[in-house]
Amino acid sequence: MLKTVNRVLIGLIGLVLVLGGGSVLAVGLGASPPSWWIHDGKRDVLLSDADRARWRDEGWFWPTVIAVLAVFLLLALWWLVAQLRRRRLAEVLVETGDGEGALLRGRALEGVLVGEAESLEGVQRAGVSLTGRRNAPEARVSLLLEPHATPGEALHLLSAEALAHARDSAGLARLPAVVQLRAVKHRAERVS
Repeated sequence: MLKTVNRVLIGLIGLVLVLGGGSVLAVGLGASPPSWWIHDGKRDVLLSDADRARWRDEGWFWPTVIAVLAVFLLLALWWLVAQLRRRRLAEVLVETGDGEGALLRGRALEGVLVGEAESLEGVQRAGVSLTGRRNAPEARVSLLLEPHATPGEALHLLSAEALAHARDSAGLARLPAVVQLRAVKHRAERVS
């Protein structure tokens, strides 16, 4: 849901900017603007001579404006690249041994890892996402531990069972994982 809202907002902002810039360009090329438009015609400018000369004596003003706009441009480009980049691994290449390979959906492997991790003793909920390349995937695992669980034991069971089964079944030489452990919040127990 958040991704959809994010992309819709990006699209709307982009549409407004393209329409605004395109209309200013059209007026600049000679199209007649409507009466309510901010520019009157070809010779109209965004900043008049008086507005530009107002800060002429301040040597810091224009370099600061240009630097701030450059930072905004770099941040906007970084944000755009972050939006377009795929974070999750779509498929994993499984070696079949005959020189060919098979493709395993990344979501399927994630689902199996989640199911096996949630079946471990002391784990209430698990989340898995695969990143990296399709011939060298990496797992990001988030475990929500029950109050009585021992973090070291849960981590050992995860690496010895769930991650080992996934690595062996996909025919991977290694499956590195980053594991985040959190405990369930619970009320303090009374001691009598």
